Amino acid sequence: MEQHIFGVAEVNQLVKHLLDGEPMLSSICVRGELSNYKMYPSGHHYFTLKDAEGALRCVMFKGAASKLRFRPENGMAVVASGRITVFPRDGAYQLYCNTLSPLGAGDLAVAFEQLKAKLQAERLFDPGHKKPLPAYPQRIAVVTSAAGAAVHDMIRILRRRYPLAKVILLPVRVQGAEAPPEIAGAIRYADRWHIGDVIITGRGGGSMEDLWAFNDERVARAIYDCQTPIISAVGHEPDVTISDFVADARASTPSNAAEIAVPDRMDLTRQLRDMQVRLEQSQIARLESLRRRLETLADKRCLRDHGAYIQDQRMALVHLQQRLGDLAGAQLGRKRQRFSALAASLDALSPLAVLGRGYAVARNEQGTILKSWQDVTAGETVRVTLGEGGFSARVLEPYGKEQDDERRKADV
Repeated sequence: MEQHIFGVAEVNQLVKHLLDGEPMLSSICVRGELSNYKMYPSGHHYFTLKDAEGALRCVMFKGAASKLRFRPENGMAVVASGRITVFPRDGAYQLYCNTLSPLGAGDLAVAFEQLKAKLQAERLFDPGHKKPLPAYPQRIAVVTSAAGAAVHDMIRILRRRYPLAKVILLPVRVQGAEAPPEIAGAIRYADRWHIGDVIITGRGGGSMEDLWAFNDERVARAIYDCQTPIISAVGHEPDVTISDFVADARASTPSNAAEIAVPDRMDLTRQLRDMQVRLEQSQIARLESLRRRLETLADKRCLRDHGAYIQDQRMALVHLQQRLGDLAGAQLGRKRQRFSALAASLDALSPLAVLGRGYAVARNEQGTILKSWQDVTAGETVRVTLGEGGFSARVLEPYGKEQDDERRKADV
């Protein structure tokens, strides 16, 4: 019997038929580590699952890849489920992956931590970016489901605590694939058109998957970009979402958000009453102070006797006149004493005083004072001024100190 010779494509089809006929390979889960993970523009994902002893090529088509909740990364331990078959063109078998989940942790938990780390690195959780809530909001925008119990609880608490505020509901879906864009769009709309002085967004409790819309990056960025103060109120107290980290304030529950957003009218009433009491006490104390001052002024002598004030001022004027006179006299006496001293000093320096003590001043015919015997010549006429009067004289013989000393010795 002649042996049948297969073509390559026939062999590949035969292997494919055998693999497709094996029930265990049509729905199989494989544990391994991601390697060579690539995402193509077509939306298909290609990667390799490996462990210490082997490797398995895998492909995840666009439809399945779009359902991923987390971002696969090389080195991540995962569990992949799907079917193993052969791609006849290449003759290589591979896993056609339908689902992919992190090993040991849910895909939602991993996606939450990945997005949290990403936004934290971009400083979307920065406390310096958070805005203070208004103390007395006039309008409150609520972005949540119109059918949930959470919105009714918030409206009831807001009306009870602060009925002056107007509540404006922007109904959105809070669960499902359509919820994130609706929530983000409603927040942007409320902020752009100043629908409220403060925005509350959130929903009631549920599983992590139920609350996942508030872990969406689009919602987080809409909250961060919002210029209106915003409160995140998602689930119950233990529940924490990405929107809680980005929002200006986090409420443990939607009811708590209503309590945070507005003051309590009972507290305001007590504060107003306390202020009224303090104001009344302040006015009473002020009136009492003014009454005592009025009584003190009423006892003044000038008010009881109109002429007394003039008399008092007249006496004060006389006293001032006396003081001014005394001060002027003392000042004048000091000036006289100083004048006398200066006059005596000036008189002592006067040339006339020197002449009065027996000295004389000689001048030539031109009026120049003679200071030396060399300033005159024999036969010249000079004028001599004495302490009283003077005379004219003719110079017989000028001589100096040496000639004068010789003549004195001769006379002796």
